[in-house]
Amino acid sequence: MNKRLLEIKNAVNKRERISRDDAAWLWQHASNDDLIDLASTVRARFHNANTATYLLMRIINYTNICVAKCDYCSFYRLPRAKDGYVRSKEYIFQKIDELIAEGGEFFGFNGGFNPELKIEYYADLFGSIRERYGDSIEFYAMTIVELIYAARLSKMSVSEALSILKNAGVRWITGGGAEVLSDSFRKRHSPLKYTVAEYMQAQKEILAAGMKTTATMVIGFDETLDERLDHLETVRKFQDETEGGLFSFLAWTYKPYNNELGGNEISAEEYLRHLALCRIFFDNIAFIRTSVLTQNANALRGLKYGANDFDIPWEDEVTQKAGATIEKDVEKILSYAHEEGFKTIRRPIALNSIRSTQTLKV
Repeated sequence: MNKRLLEIKNAVNKRERISRDDAAWLWQHASNDDLIDLASTVRARFHNANTATYLLMRIINYTNICVAKCDYCSFYRLPRAKDGYVRSKEYIFQKIDELIAEGGEFFGFNGGFNPELKIEYYADLFGSIRERYGDSIEFYAMTIVELIYAARLSKMSVSEALSILKNAGVRWITGGGAEVLSDSFRKRHSPLKYTVAEYMQAQKEILAAGMKTTATMVIGFDETLDERLDHLETVRKFQDETEGGLFSFLAWTYKPYNNELGGNEISAEEYLRHLALCRIFFDNIAFIRTSVLTQNANALRGLKYGANDFDIPWEDEVTQKAGATIEKDVEKILSYAHEEGFKTIRRPIALNSIRSTQTLKV
């Protein structure tokens, strides 16, 4: 066995943290089997082997109007575009009711930098949802970058905006809008989407407000290995500093269709290797999630590469516009996990569920 690989394996077996240089070496030199072995070792610290959890969920896109103009986005429309929209409450309630009828209880909300929507709009929308559904459902209210934009548009601080949203019943702000947390990447592709420091400061304020949050990452643009490692280091440091403030980490892949940036999709193998590297690197995040939305059946192979959790998404216009395909057959998706040798357990997230996400360990 290669000396460097043996050193890394010994460190992982002793629960020692790998370095950025170790991660770079693994990416460049480790075989798939090596990564699977190391990722499985770290996974076993948090979860039972051959068991995975999942959610049936839907992402509701409440507006497609956005002035951020990220070159990799296939979804946004500028103000006054003929096909721009802001969804009505009735439309959103219908989307929620449809998924509830199928046994779902979790929703994400994703829109954009709409210059007509201030914090009052969000407080009214999410307050109406909480009033109508109570604790029978749970939702990610908005992404971190949407939060920053709406706060600034409303001429208030992020903490002031969070106080208003919390009073409206919001409990989660997802770590969306991260893409790659490296300022060199953001300057190339999303210069209006805030710096890494601004993003992470807002995430700290979410936790300070008593809300919950997550970490996300998107790969497959033109990012370098160093930029990917910038992201991993930033997230791991944040998790250290906040003593475990992030509930989970989700990585997915860029879809290059119908947008300015274009390009080609990365291979499933590259995604799976990255997922394994994340599992090995994040010794302080329990839940590592694989992306059915962008990888379909290949996502369930990710359970062997260290992931322990996944969504079964019924809708997300953002990624669908970019070429993602949605599979609504829950049993079919679960069968992919079963074929990989994993037992699947539905993960309740709403507060009236038998077990909350904070106590569930399988």
